[in-house]
Order: sequence, then structure tokens, then C-alpha cells
Amino acid sequence: MPIRILIVRTSSLGDLVHMLPAMSDIARHVPQARIDWLAEESFAEIPSWHPAVENVIPVAHRRWRKNWWSAPVRAERAALKQRLQATQYDVVLDMQALMKSVWLVRQTRGTRHGLDWKSAREPLASLFYDVKHRVPFWQPAVLRQRQLAAATFGYAVQGAPDFGLQDFARQAAAAGAGAPYAVIMPSASRPDKLWPDDDWRAVFDRLQQEGCRLRLLAGNAQETARAQGLIAGREGAEVLPRLSLTEIARLLSGARLMVGLDSGLTHLSAGLGRPTIGIYKASTPVRTPLVGAAYTASLGDRGAPPSREAVLRAVEQALA
Repeated sequence: MPIRILIVRTSSLGDLVHMLPAMSDIARHVPQARIDWLAEESFAEIPSWHPAVENVIPVAHRRWRKNWWSAPVRAERAALKQRLQATQYDVVLDMQALMKSVWLVRQTRGTRHGLDWKSAREPLASLFYDVKHRVPFWQPAVLRQRQLAAATFGYAVQGAPDFGLQDFARQAAAAGAGAPYAVIMPSASRPDKLWPDDDWRAVFDRLQQEGCRLRLLAGNAQETARAQGLIAGREGAEVLPRLSLTEIARLLSGARLMVGLDSGLTHLSAGLGRPTIGIYKASTPVRTPLVGAAYTASLGDRGAPPSREAVLRAVEQALA
């Protein structure tokens, strides 16, 4: 008999990437698992990449909260509730453990699993689960999600994480090897995450000495302007237009390496199996280190950015 499973993890980008190995584990250990995934509409592409995920159910909480009681938003929320209640799930697994995810879990039909009081980021969320699981908090997010899935379905975590993103690697191989390039993510929405411009330029110099073209990512007009300033007058470098997540995944899959600030896209690069260097300045890599099949370096910590020399050493290792 098929086992109907609903995964609840709506955001954010990096957190959804961290979830993917758990989906591979479930598919491997739970025969006839049929997995649906409830995710924020702006990140819904990510679950769709995994071959074990059958349906992605989008939720628009970020958009709805701006006009929560407007007629169109009420209609969308009602439609989502109707869709969630149309399926009887064997397991509803909340892998977010926040009150905003509980709001969704309570609209579903099925046995509700989640983290217990001591494990959940928002302990009150644990009160709404039928089955509660203890998973140590201070450990890498990828492992933590794998452990929660294992506890829910009764198996042990084994082997290296499999992000289920092999299709992108096959597409990159089929496209053939063009001119080598490095993907750079130098900008962030928060100024406390930024790394000094001169340090970035030193990294650019080394990558171009290796023959890599530079392809910079930017998410908005302000980030685009900063990225353009970093490469002003530099041949073989470009700031790319805004891309979809799938387009970015294809770009990363063909890159020789990526260097970026701690962001969801940097974690995606690692999950795609590309050599990746992450620069941490406003967050700690203790819980969210880069994880992937290729070389990764999670450099710096909250309030302690990595030095130029540390990043350049990591670049040398990645290039090797």
C-alpha cells in the first residue's frame, strides 16, 4: 500500500535545500512512499527538483500577510485549506516547528509528527503534534532534518547526504565544457553580511589568473549596483540579470566553483556538488555549514569574518 506523506517546510531557500537529503532517505527506506511538500510559492521550484517529491503545494504566506483579510487573500487561503483537507495523509511531518507551520499542519488530515518541546525552535509548536520527536538542536541542519525523518519513519541515518539533484549534473555534462567560469554571490539584503570590496577584488584577481570568467549574482537593484561596482573596468566579468531558481541551479551546475556570502544560493551550490566557499559574517556555520559532495569551506562566524588570506587559501583548494 502507498504511504501518503505531507512534508511541511515552507521557507527559506537554504532551509529547503537542507531538506533534500531527508527526502532521499525517506524514498530509500519507506517503500511506496508518496511525498507531497508544502512550500512557500517563491521557493516551490526547489522541492520540484527532487525525484521523490510527487506534488508541491504552494503557500503564499509572505504575500498574504500584507493583505491578510482582503477578499482575494481570503479566497486563496480557503482554496489552500480545501486542497489540504482533500487528502488523507498517513504522516504529516512538520520539519519547520514554528507556529506559522503549525497553522498549516492543523488544516491537514493525518497523524501529525514534529519536534518535541526541547527540540523545536518555537517550543509551543510541539503542543500541536500527535507524535513528538527529540532531535538535538545544535548540530548541522542537514543532519538534523535527516534525523527527524529517520525518527518519524523508524530507520537509522546512513551514508553521505544525497540531495537528489543529479539531473542538473547530467544536464551540465550534456551541455559540454565551455569556457570555465566562477559564480560569485557578493551581495546580501543585510549590510552586516557584506565582505570588504578590496577582499572581493583580490579573490577576483586569483580566479581570473586561473582563467575563470566571473559571473556575479544579484537579487535586486541595490545588489546589482554593488556587484557592478565591484567589477567596474574588469574584462571577463558580468553581473547576470535576475534568474529563476532553476536557471541559477543550471548555472551553478556548470561552474568550476562558487564563492559567496552565507546565503541560500551558496548552500544550493554545495548541494549541487560544486566546490563552494561560504563567507560567514553575521551568522554561524555551526548549524548551517555548507554540505556537499565536492570541496566546501564554511569560513568565518558571527561577528568574526574570515580574512582575505583564509578565503584565498580556500580558493586554492577549490581550484585544485
